[in-house]
Amino acid sequence: MRPSDPPAPALPSPSEENPNRPPRGIQSVEVGGQLLKALAHTGRRMALKDLAREADMTPAKAHPYLVSFCKLGLIEQDSASGHYGLGPLALQLGLISLQQVDPVRLAIAELPALAQALGCTVSASVWGTRGPTIIRVEEAPTAVHVAMRHGTTASVRHTASGKVFAAFMAAGPIEAALAEDGHAGALAEPAFQAELQSIRSTRLGIVADHLISGISALAAPVFDGFGQLVVVLAAIGPSATLDTRLESPCALGLKACADALSRRLGASQAGR
Repeated sequence: MRPSDPPAPALPSPSEENPNRPPRGIQSVEVGGQLLKALAHTGRRMALKDLAREADMTPAKAHPYLVSFCKLGLIEQDSASGHYGLGPLALQLGLISLQQVDPVRLAIAELPALAQALGCTVSASVWGTRGPTIIRVEEAPTAVHVAMRHGTTASVRHTASGKVFAAFMAAGPIEAALAEDGHAGALAEPAFQAELQSIRSTRLGIVADHLISGISALAAPVFDGFGQLVVVLAAIGPSATLDTRLESPCALGLKACADALSRRLGASQAGR
């Protein structure tokens, strides 16, 4: 090119040619990753043929990926049975991920969209020094609001969130919170125990006109990777409009959000 010639135009990058096109990845990594997903999904060591079937590939195709993953420490092979399981590097990555995840931050970020989807006021609560404590409230998108404040301690006996904590936490702190709320010995009541067992089974706390006339609520638990209850999500609204049936859109939507957060925190299906 002579000095007088104009500079050649720069060639556009693939993303500039089509900004709507997703970033290009490495297909072989994505294919091999199905084996890691299969081991994480089943939660147990597997024979080559079973692992390959779970990952929707042939054993001959799966084997080279497994060899490479074993060299990296993502997968290890049991010397006695020959079965494959997650390796030390995968375990280290999982533990580091659990340490980095903040359940409160994740839950709070979900509240605005959850309020819009359910059409009612929603909240997130954690266990505080005096019991269930509301840490964030997102108002309903409609003109009907339910007055709640950040930092309010909820009743263990009479609120949906409190009952979820009672169902999944150790008895000691629950009994102390009940006593402070004027309900000493309530944990031993057969009716309350039956209600808590139902919550453990359905993963849904329900109150209708219990604490405040005309107000009902639903609550669902969020677990971390160690199976511990870390956050409770709740939906609150007028009893005339809030459908508290187990299979109602509101109940299913609330549980789906709580379950999604639990998965992001590393909770297994068995842990929930």
